[in-house]
This record gives sequence, structure tokens and C-alpha cells, in this order.
Amino acid sequence: MISEKLQDAINAQINAEMWSSNLYLSMAFFLQKEGYDGFAAWMKKQSQEELAHAYNLADYLLKRGGVAKVDKLEVVPQEWESLLDLFENVYKHECHVSELIDKLVDVAHEVKDKASQDFLWGYVREQVEEEASANSIVEKLKRCGDHAGILFLDERLGQRK
Repeated sequence: MISEKLQDAINAQINAEMWSSNLYLSMAFFLQKEGYDGFAAWMKKQSQEELAHAYNLADYLLKRGGVAKVDKLEVVPQEWESLLDLFENVYKHECHVSELIDKLVDVAHEVKDKASQDFLWGYVREQVEEEASANSIVEKLKRCGDHAGILFLDERLGQRK
């Protein structure tokens, strides 16, 4: 049985993952409206990935005898100043999610739940990759310099599997 404190923390993370999914979906819609179909496709996959995290966390809670809950989600932003601004926001958000996951691992450690610590370390490792990916896109956008470079990057990101 999972502790109530850890259950509450995981449920908060489920909510955060669902909010992240909505944020990235909103970004995908914005990008598509702006004509960046490749960036939009990349962002839709990112949205799906965040929702999958929520599902995995809920499944884990249920396997441990806990109760998974869906809570109210706050409205996500709908507009960004530029492509670079949008991806800088993605990177900043991924850093925030990393902090949330670190705190979740701390709660698992505090309640001495080794199985949860082990499970959550998978999210820590994946989060490192997500942060790096977002930062890489920001750095590439800064170096693009012209529309041709941005369109090339748009095409490349649209190939994400």
C-alpha cells in the first residue's frame, strides 16, 4: 500500500503532466496556425508523451493500492510572441517539471518507499532528456538566422517518430 502523502504527491504530478499535455497541445495549435507544421507535429507528440506520463503515474498508483485522481486543470496560454519565445517557454517549463519530479522523488525517499523511488528515477532520467531536447531546439533557433534555416528545422522536427 502506498502512503497517503506519496499518493497525494503523485496525484499532483498527474495533474501537472495533464496540464503540460494541454500546454503543448495549445502550442501545437499556435504553431500550426503560424504555418509551422513540422514544429506543430513535434509539439503534438510532446503533448501525447506528457499525457502518457499521467497515465503511467495513475497506473502505478493503482498497482500500489492507491487512488488516482483527475483534478481541475488551469487554462494554458494560447499565444506566444515568436517561435523562439514559444520554445524558450518549453525549455523553462521542462526545467519546472524537473523540479516537480525531484520533489516527488524526495517525498518517496522521505516516506521510505524504495519501490516508488526506483519507479520515479525512470522519470528523472527521461526528464533530463526532455530538458536537453527543448534546450537544443532553442539553441538551434537562435543560430538559424533566416527563414530558410527555420523552415529546414521545421521540416526536421516534423519527422519525429
